[in-house]
Amino acid sequence: MPLHGLLNLAEELNNVSKACKIMGVSRDTFYRYQELVNDGGIDALINQNRRVPNVKNRVDEQIESAVVEYAIEYPAHGQHRSSNELRKKGIFVSGSGVRSIWLRHNLENFTKRLKALEDKIATKGIILSESQISALEKKAQDDEACGEIETAHPGYLGSQDTFYVGHLKGVGRVYQQTYIDTYSKVVHCKLYTTKSAITAADLLNDKVLPFYSQHGLPVLRILTDRGSEYCGKVEHHDYQLYLAINDIDHTKTKARSSQTNGICEGFQ
Repeated sequence: MPLHGLLNLAEELNNVSKACKIMGVSRDTFYRYQELVNDGGIDALINQNRRVPNVKNRVDEQIESAVVEYAIEYPAHGQHRSSNELRKKGIFVSGSGVRSIWLRHNLENFTKRLKALEDKIATKGIILSESQISALEKKAQDDEACGEIETAHPGYLGSQDTFYVGHLKGVGRVYQQTYIDTYSKVVHCKLYTTKSAITAADLLNDKVLPFYSQHGLPVLRILTDRGSEYCGKVEHHDYQLYLAINDIDHTKTKARSSQTNGICEGFQ
């Protein structure tokens, strides 16, 4: 309720009873409000119901700083593990207390703590610990597995996928093998009547590697889904064997992720 509005209305109407009826309050309440204003002004009335922060509930500044520093030092650790490890250092704060501090500093999840670490690297040029390097590498692998990739030059990373084209009379099922270089966006495609490791390897052997070899560029790594034409034991799988012979690294997308083959989908 706008309490000072009640007083203003009574003054405007020059009628306390009418103002109270319009605002839905009793005259006793009006006079109590008026007394508060007379004692301390309008600010006293506005601040009367404000909750005073309980400073005792806030942790010591040194503890808060230690929690923030630990979150950046070990971004992969959760709130309870952080609390336990800090206790070993003589810093006593509960798991919920750790989370409260994280929320105040925008560090409440792994992604945000990694972002804080990356910002610190950019601004201060710190030397990374093993745990920090491991966390950053894990994020890079997870991003790549979900289709969020970094690519440096042509041949650095290619994406390959299989698409069902349809059924042609007299031919049967037709599949398209598609390969796209993630840096240059150069695409190679070829149609097949089977979906297998041999056809997946044939596209590389017939189209992709000769093209990049012609331009003096090696193909360093290929990203695929986890389809049977791409995955298997090297000694029993034609595609895996072909990658091994040509020294090409193989990265597989994250299982059950809808965006994993988005790089090639525009060319199906």
